[in-house]
Amino acid sequence: MSDDLPAMGEARSVPTSPPTPASALIPIARGLIWALVGFIAGAGLTSLARAAAGLEPWSLELNFTAGYAVALPGWLLGVGLWERWGREWFGRPVADGPTDWRRYLAFTVDHKVIGIQYLVTFLGLFFLGGALAMLIRWQLMSPTNQPLGAGAYNNVMSLHGIVMIAVAVASVVGGFGNYFVPLLIGARDMAFPRLNALSYWLVPPVAVLLLLSLAFGGWDSGWTAYPPLSVRNASGQVLFNLAIITFGLSSILGGLNFLVTIIHMRAPGMTWGRLPIFVWGVFATSWIALIFTQFLAAALMMVLLDRIAGTSFFEAAAGGAPLLYQHIFWFYSHPAVYIFVMPGFGLALEVITHFSRKPLFAYRWAVAGFLGILGLSGIVWAHHMFVAGMPGQLLAPILVSTELISIPTGLIFLSALGTLWMGRLWLRAPMLFALGMVFNFLIGGVTGIFLADVPTDIGLHDTYFVVAHFHYTIIGGEIFALFAGLYYWFPKMTGRMYSERWAKAHFWLMFLGFNATFLAMFWVGLHGMNRRIFTYPIDLQGPNLVTSLFGFFLGISFLPFLWNMARTLLARRAEPAPANPWAARTLEWQTSSPPPPENFVADPVIDGHPYDYGVPGSVHAVLPGVGATGTLTEGTR
Repeated sequence: MSDDLPAMGEARSVPTSPPTPASALIPIARGLIWALVGFIAGAGLTSLARAAAGLEPWSLELNFTAGYAVALPGWLLGVGLWERWGREWFGRPVADGPTDWRRYLAFTVDHKVIGIQYLVTFLGLFFLGGALAMLIRWQLMSPTNQPLGAGAYNNVMSLHGIVMIAVAVASVVGGFGNYFVPLLIGARDMAFPRLNALSYWLVPPVAVLLLLSLAFGGWDSGWTAYPPLSVRNASGQVLFNLAIITFGLSSILGGLNFLVTIIHMRAPGMTWGRLPIFVWGVFATSWIALIFTQFLAAALMMVLLDRIAGTSFFEAAAGGAPLLYQHIFWFYSHPAVYIFVMPGFGLALEVITHFSRKPLFAYRWAVAGFLGILGLSGIVWAHHMFVAGMPGQLLAPILVSTELISIPTGLIFLSALGTLWMGRLWLRAPMLFALGMVFNFLIGGVTGIFLADVPTDIGLHDTYFVVAHFHYTIIGGEIFALFAGLYYWFPKMTGRMYSERWAKAHFWLMFLGFNATFLAMFWVGLHGMNRRIFTYPIDLQGPNLVTSLFGFFLGISFLPFLWNMARTLLARRAEPAPANPWAARTLEWQTSSPPPPENFVADPVIDGHPYDYGVPGSVHAVLPGVGATGTLTEGTR
């Protein structure tokens, strides 16, 4: 079997064994066993090599790194890479995976299943990161009552940061991108289905390593992992580095797959000018992931080599350059901010245009905004280093480039506002979260201007003003968009309709709790409270107590969401979703809910723009055997 999908209508082989809970866990159990065998082999061979060289056989960090290098392929082969792909390398037959509920625990090539795997995994990590945030706010309720202490606080803060960064990187692109990009462009699957599955199954080892790092002393260098601390601290730092290098590989493979899919697998008539705006967001994001992620991997690899191989990339006394890491790290990590935000922007615009019943305002300018961010994202990294001792002649150019990137960002923002203007707004839960994203990102964007300018950044750097700005950009931006997408596409993914009342309760509690929590952080930042510190001056206790209380309120705001999802998914007689509950024009709503394995009964032919609401006679697509789609009357809800 090649990596291509079978022809439309071609039968897939299916397993004959009856599904049981135990059989569903067999691939994961096999993967764990193969990973353990690989780890023992890698670590054992390293010990033998060290003993033969006259060295102490066991070096924790070196042996663990060598063991993991063998354990990771073992995990992948055991969990399904061998059964679904590797057997073919030796001319042996390969069968498809299960087609029932067990497919969600298997190495499957269905992009829709992989999308749900990503969503469930990263929602779980999101709530883990939120629980860690509650511990942080518990610590900061008082500068003297310290339940965690300095060391534990730094470890919790570091783990919270990287878990939420991982959620921001992959939840929207990995979840909704995998599930809906092929549907939106009229394709049957991603270009490389098995590579797509490989990208997901690289993620569980990342989560395991991050949690396991606590058993090795954790790491207290924050999610940025600056040396020299990251070269000298506890061995948990090694697990962090291995985890993020693995996660980077997943991101690179995913970006490559999206680019090939969008460029080469669009349905007939799906020109670049007819692409849904969410697809444009994923397209621009995938270029950034493909181009820049390897720089982060290189920086972390150098830290790892400094620890286990005796190199001195960052040790000034040995000829290293301490600032080298920061340049390489931020050369990736600031473009990564747009990996977080651009899919969220695309998703918000997608929801806003459908729920405003208007064509997307300035569609081409919004697309230009995504491409403009892509073009400028690689020349703004050094504004993170204005206080790090960079040459003075670089300050003005970086200031200007950072301000310039607000122009394409503003084009996207104005597209949202123009679409809302005079629209027939339908204030259901997806629209509320999309509007919340626009409101929150406005605050995040405006406060970012202060941090782009050298004079104000010098005063605000490493204060809670930066924390508030960052959370308004990422949580207020992308995570609100994530929930907009969840409520918008939930009927399509499950075939069931959630409670609108509980969904609106979730929005209002989350929106009020989020703004009350993080607006206060701007104030304490302006009054000099440093971030990443486990205590603070006593005169700031009042604002911090209020912030912590609202932070706990924000955590509670997710209970309506969990209850709504549970009662909808577990109820035996849940309300079935209409075929197209939002009366939207895009292709994903022209299939059943959930969609069939091959998405469409026949390849659709695109005949018009997806957002031509109110245009008489406009047709978005024609599906053979179904007819024209997107011919809704203007009054249709």
